[in-house]
Amino acid sequence: MQQTTPMIAAPFTGYQKLVIALLALLQFTIVLDFMILAPLGDYLMKSLAIAPTGFGLVVSSYAFSAGASGILAAGFADKFDRKKLLLFFYSGFILGTLCCALSTSYEMLLGARIVTGLFGGVIGAISMTITTDLFEVHQRGRVMGFIQMTFAASQILGIPVGLYLANLWGWHSTFLMIVGLAVLIALTIIFKLKPIDKHLAIQSDKSAFLHLWHAVSNKSYQIGFLATAFLSVGGFMLMPFSSAYLINNINITQAQLPMIFMFTGLGTIIVMPLIGKLSDRVDKFKLFAAGSVLAVVMSVVYTNLTPIPVWQVVLVNTVLFAGIMSRMIPATTLTMSIPDMKDRGAFMSVNSSLQQMAGGLGAVCAGLIVSQKTKTSPLEHYNTLGFVVAVLILICGIFVYQVSKMVKKKEADAIAKKPGSSPIPVPNVLEV
Repeated sequence: MQQTTPMIAAPFTGYQKLVIALLALLQFTIVLDFMILAPLGDYLMKSLAIAPTGFGLVVSSYAFSAGASGILAAGFADKFDRKKLLLFFYSGFILGTLCCALSTSYEMLLGARIVTGLFGGVIGAISMTITTDLFEVHQRGRVMGFIQMTFAASQILGIPVGLYLANLWGWHSTFLMIVGLAVLIALTIIFKLKPIDKHLAIQSDKSAFLHLWHAVSNKSYQIGFLATAFLSVGGFMLMPFSSAYLINNINITQAQLPMIFMFTGLGTIIVMPLIGKLSDRVDKFKLFAAGSVLAVVMSVVYTNLTPIPVWQVVLVNTVLFAGIMSRMIPATTLTMSIPDMKDRGAFMSVNSSLQQMAGGLGAVCAGLIVSQKTKTSPLEHYNTLGFVVAVLILICGIFVYQVSKMVKKKEADAIAKKPGSSPIPVPNVLEV
């Protein structure tokens, strides 16, 4: 019986480390811009007199507009230098976030979130495409681990600082903070990031519409799209009302919220690199399955909490995030390996669009399920979300399993075509 040898991951070059840092910082602003809505939810709902249904619409408006722009951009995603495409959409994101900061009514905020989503929703897809273009297959798990750490970093740094500024100068100042940081990142990208245009040499579709059609009609790609959609919808259901739930149901004060997010983020940021490394060394679907089990249990536990001490809230949050990230990193790494290089931009754009729209649908559904009698009353039916999320996680596992099988077969076929190839243990993903 043949011995399996461990996979050896290539070290990062100095330029690759710079790219990782830039993508992580860029993603930090995108994630913070979206995630800050949940902690600011109680402020916004009371300041602008927004009902739970209306706030669900604020959250979902970003997702739906991001989904629409991703579909529209997909046909052009492989026809331009990825650096230029990144800067175009990031500039629009900065403008949209500035509009959020200047909003003085529910209608203005809703419009600003739509503008932000139109540009910001495509950036994640471009970042993943750049990651796939610039990094070898057995480096991507670690890269995704670092980039996904932005969720934790936004909790450790962004959300506590944002909430502190909101307590000090109002919630508008939080969005101004994001704008200032994003401008600095954009300038660094302009002067430090090299052009990313190798895909242009192998692009064959002259029509943007034809290129989009080739991406969405590919049956293998469709399974990846479904996996991503179900991966996203659960998180969007729990996230929008998390701060209102903690304040009105668990009796956490607004002054305690920054501390909760900070310590939860500290715990999560320790877990992220470990999951990224594991994703490059073990079977990705097995890691995803383990994270799914943990996420199912903790989603039900979290949504059925009674008033408990702050440290217990932090512990439950940390374990819940560990389960969510243990699903996201391996599932995303697998999905990134499905498309050919000539289709990557289109695939990632459509994939991101479906992710955003599925999340928007989740936020709308959450707003319809959850209710609140007065501004200070406990949220009702929040525990129902936990059971709905658990079912969605199980359905998602079916599609991710299909993705895993496709990727392994794809790699095995490529190895078999190599001259002088011999049967060896195949890794989890394939660079095409």
